[in-house]
Amino acid sequence: MGLADLHIHSIHSYDGTSSISAILKYVVDHTNLDVIAITDHDTITGAVEATQLAPAYGVQVIPGCEISTADGHLLALFIDRQVQAGLSLVETVLAVGEQGGMCIAAHPMARGTSSLSFRAIADALRQPGIDKVLQGIEAFNGGLVYTRQNPLVEGMAKVLPLAQMGNSDAHVIQMIGQGATEFEGRTISDLRSAIEQRATWVRKGQGLDGLGVIRNYVPQYLLRKLGWVRYNAGPDAPLTFARMGRALRQHMA
Repeated sequence: MGLADLHIHSIHSYDGTSSISAILKYVVDHTNLDVIAITDHDTITGAVEATQLAPAYGVQVIPGCEISTADGHLLALFIDRQVQAGLSLVETVLAVGEQGGMCIAAHPMARGTSSLSFRAIADALRQPGIDKVLQGIEAFNGGLVYTRQNPLVEGMAKVLPLAQMGNSDAHVIQMIGQGATEFEGRTISDLRSAIEQRATWVRKGQGLDGLGVIRNYVPQYLLRKLGWVRYNAGPDAPLTFARMGRALRQHMA
């Protein structure tokens, strides 16, 4: 069985705390993930960087983005061009489909963040062609306390004709893999086929409770505000911290 985490944020998100290189290093050294996706808020900059660095680390990376639609957040995978934020859910899904991409409904009904309602998802699926692109839903999101602890979300997700997905929604590297999707095979192609066939299974991690957020995320977020982020100089180097500017310039050449 393969394992994927398709909702990971880097310093290219306003609330991310880890460079792309640090994420890749952590995945290799501390998880058993076969496939990941970088899904920063409304930008594919981090995803492009990740696909460029991935071969050196031996990680399979799907380029993606968490798009802020007018109806709530939506994960777009297998895209190579940025999709405009602020469009309706249907308009956004169609724009992703024009690139041959795939969409996953992120943290439905989650409190405290812009999330899709189950009604919005169901209504969109009635539109022609939407079900060919909007193919999955996060039945488990390890990064949001409300979604993780609400059995209603998991139960409602099973009612919709979508692949059941688990993701971490990681904003600190320690969260990567704390929420993942199991699938037959090991490759990106295997994963995409499994999602299309609705043959995926949710892997639940421990995630962070309220105290965990305070202990783990808040300090690293404050460090980012001070200009320091998790960093890795290369596959053979250890994880460390570095100035934000250095982390952003690392692979621009």
